Amino acid sequence: MRFLMTFAYDGTNFHGYQKQLKARTIQSTIEAELTKLNSGEKVIINASGRTDAHVHALGQRAHFDLVKNIDPERLKRSINKLLPDDIYVLNIEEVSQKFHARFDVKSKEYIYKINIGPYNLFDRNYCYQYNAPLDIVEIERALQYLEGTHNFKAFTKVDEAKENYERTILKTSLIRDNEDPNQLTLSFLGTGFLRYMVRNMVGTLIEIGEGKRKAEDIILILESMDRKKAGKTAPPEGLYLKNVFYE
Repeated sequence: MRFLMTFAYDGTNFHGYQKQLKARTIQSTIEAELTKLNSGEKVIINASGRTDAHVHALGQRAHFDLVKNIDPERLKRSINKLLPDDIYVLNIEEVSQKFHARFDVKSKEYIYKINIGPYNLFDRNYCYQYNAPLDIVEIERALQYLEGTHNFKAFTKVDEAKENYERTILKTSLIRDNEDPNQLTLSFLGTGFLRYMVRNMVGTLIEIGEGKRKAEDIILILESMDRKKAGKTAPPEGLYLKNVFYE
């Protein structure tokens, strides 16, 4: 039986999603517990994509196969009893054997949280503590230039083996918290994202908010296809994979 699992995790104490030798990762932790529920037969989970160390997820998705016939709701309860408290399964549903959690993705939404107010000790692992004013209007203007289909080579780690750096960002937004306007959330909905792409875009947007660049510089950076032309990589703590869509 093939199942699709939706789950959240606090990435603070993980070395990223993908399993690594002698490192605590999301994938290895979940696979170890699912294997116990699968009569000891090894389970491999295939996620919609990987996240880096200290990056969080509100709605990551992965599929896996079990030899045992288990009711999805019962499976959800069982796996949550076994998992550590920094991973939580939100939903499990049975899907077709043809379904693939990565290759069937239609779009994903990432959000990035920034605190432009006073330093918050208790939020330091979940929000970038920028702790200084930013030009919100200029950042919102810059976001518009990121929307659409572009070559995002300037915003990713260059891979000599990769030939296609073209991606489509369907929608962007900047949201200020109603109760605390110093809390900013940048949202990016797209058909796919390259490694470090969101964090590199955010780093560039922050430089625009600082007045070091203009919103229109986004056009020149995209056209350059040169990573050195874009801004610094924003810290991982503020990044969340919010949603994965298959329709």
